[in-house]
This record gives sequence, C-alpha cells and structure tokens, in this order.
Amino acid sequence: MQLAAVILTYNEAHNITDCVASLRSWVDAVIVWDSGSSDGTPARAMAAGALVVQRPFDNYAAQRQAALDAVDAEWIFFVDADERATPELAVEIRQKIDHAGHASSPVGYWVPRRNFIVGCEMRGGGFSPDYQLRLLRRGAARYVADRQVHEIVELSGADAYLNNPLIHYNYLSWTQFHHKQRFYAAYEARILAGRSIHPKPHNFILQPLREFRRRLITLAGWRDGWRGVWMALLLAWYYGFMPYVILLRQPPQEE
Repeated sequence: MQLAAVILTYNEAHNITDCVASLRSWVDAVIVWDSGSSDGTPARAMAAGALVVQRPFDNYAAQRQAALDAVDAEWIFFVDADERATPELAVEIRQKIDHAGHASSPVGYWVPRRNFIVGCEMRGGGFSPDYQLRLLRRGAARYVADRQVHEIVELSGADAYLNNPLIHYNYLSWTQFHHKQRFYAAYEARILAGRSIHPKPHNFILQPLREFRRRLITLAGWRDGWRGVWMALLLAWYYGFMPYVILLRQPPQEE
C-alpha cells in the first residue's frame, strides 16, 4: 500500500463511522487500532469499511509505534476518531506523497487542525492552527518511547507543513473536557516528579499566571473573546496550578 490511515480507538462508537467515512474514499486502507472497546466500536468500524486490529493499551506512543511497525504501507496517516479529514486535505496529501520521489523529499508532514470545543471553534490560545505531525513515511519515523502523552516523533529526514486542516471535535461537553484535563494535569505532575521538582509557594502563583498570559496574550486567546479568557483561565488552572497540587499530595519517594 502507498497510504494507510490509522485510527486509534477506545470506546469511540459515536465517532468512528464519520471518521472512517472521511478517509475511506482516498486512502488505500483504513485501519482501526483498537484498545479493547466495549461499546461496539470495532463492529461499527468494520461496517464502515475499516480493518480492525486489537492491541491492549499501554500508552499512546506505544500504540502508534506498534501501528507503524505492523501496517505494511509506505505512508501512514494517523487520525483520531474525533477528527475528520476534509476533501481539500485529501487532495493535498495525495499530491505530496505522489511527488515524494527524491532524496530531499519530506518524510513527515505537520497537519493543521481546526478545533471545536463544546460546539465552538477556537481560533486562538494555541488551538489554531494547532499543527500535529501525523503524515509519516513509515521507514523514516519513530515515536519517542518515554513521551507517552502528547507524543513526539523522531524523523530521519525533513519535515514540512500542509495547508489544509483536519476538523477536530475536541470535546462534546464540559464534563468530557474536565475529565481529560484532570488526566493531563496528573501526567504533568508525573513529569515534574520525574525531574525531581518539589513544589514551592511561588509555583502556585507564578506558574498559573504564566500559563494564563501564554494562552491569552502570546497565543492570542483574546481572539476568541470571553471564551478565550475563560479557556485561558481553565488551562492556567489545569496546567499551571493543579500539577503542583498533585505533586504536593504525593508521598516523598524513598531514596
């Protein structure tokens, strides 16, 4: 195969049919890489025309690397179940890989995303264009094993940027948003603990203020009006404040 789309899933029955439909007509195969869904995701994926592979979940980087190792295609396009490929993106990707014959051709492409949070598109605060390294030449890419969330890809060659976006329906409800942010806050706390960082009083003030300023000013969250301010406040709480609270609650590690 020249191009296979890989969708990582766990209980994505509400998303998988539309996701597969946005890919099936222009890739050589759609492969759903499932982590043991119990909501009928595999059956719906097969009904939509996808192949299904079951692999127990350990972490995101390992799941993606396992797909890279197993799927016999020259190019792999990773898509999340809550994302949709546009026709314009399909044409652009096909053009890029059809002309990737010379030695200096990129081996990885960053894809912009348009992010919708609880039905509203976010245009600032780091949510637009939100580039993700998703189109990979299989033999020239590898995921960093110790970066288990917000994965990092190492390329043995050049990268480049695509113009047309994926549509990303991040969170359908605020309950879903808060649940995921608590997960990310706990992960950030583990990173801090791994770096032997101990929370100090100023961390609980300065880190949230830095994150709020970064989201609202540096990343132009102000473009989204009151929603941008609200999102900057929430992410300052979850990324600037909560990791240090979690770190403070953790018992000291024995030497």
